[in-house]
Amino acid sequence: MPEPPADLDALERAVENFFERIDELSVGEREATPVVDATIDLLDRGVVRVAEVGADDQVVVHEWLKKAILLVFKLRGIETLEVGPFEYADRIPLKHDFAAAGVRVVPGASARWGSFLAPGVVLMPSYVNIGAYVGEQTMVDTWATVASCAQIGARVHLSGGVGIGGVLEPPNAVPVVIEDDVFIGSRCMVTGGARVGRGAVLGAGSFLDPSIPVLDAETGEELSRGVVPPWCVAIRASRRRAYPGGEFFVPCVLVIKRLNEGERHDKARLNALLREHGASV
Repeated sequence: MPEPPADLDALERAVENFFERIDELSVGEREATPVVDATIDLLDRGVVRVAEVGADDQVVVHEWLKKAILLVFKLRGIETLEVGPFEYADRIPLKHDFAAAGVRVVPGASARWGSFLAPGVVLMPSYVNIGAYVGEQTMVDTWATVASCAQIGARVHLSGGVGIGGVLEPPNAVPVVIEDDVFIGSRCMVTGGARVGRGAVLGAGSFLDPSIPVLDAETGEELSRGVVPPWCVAIRASRRRAYPGGEFFVPCVLVIKRLNEGERHDKARLNALLREHGASV
């Protein structure tokens, strides 16, 4: 990540001050707009990021950067944007200069200004929202979405149709975090501040949010809520629960295999393993 500017603390204080009176601000406000634009530009270049995993393995949220994103929606009006034959009407411009950044973007993909795409990122027809961070050599496959403030690590594969939620509000809320070397299977939904640990595989069609229990297939133990452990293979599952109206099956995520730390994902072996459990990548 590039070095932050020396006046970053002053920028943070200014954003906090403007956010305290956000209801008084209007489109194009002359004092607030340059401050907020400068902050969003830092996000766009990867100089700062909305959230990151700290030394204690807890997710640290930089609330002032979320506040800057909320301010930019207040300060910018709707503008018509034209890209080739396409027309958009939005408050936020699109990213540009992909080739200079070492990013491959296939027609049909778009990323908003204020999102960061590291060198080696590939965007198939997909969408990346403001405040999101996508690490180096990551593939965002066809019709996948990376929502506002979501944090995606390096060498991640987001398969076709994957939905990564964001969490912009409230500013102190933890966004979705997908750590390095993760494989997310097609049509998975990871939302609401859920987290997938480094090197994990999440089988196709899984749903993960902070309310979803993650269970160990060997012991039946509940490992967490909304957090897939590092270096494991997990699949969608359901478990029986009794309610006054009867017994129903409710969703969960099942850890079916532990991987050696650093073990690369072999697609053929993964498919064979997941087929044994009635699942697929």
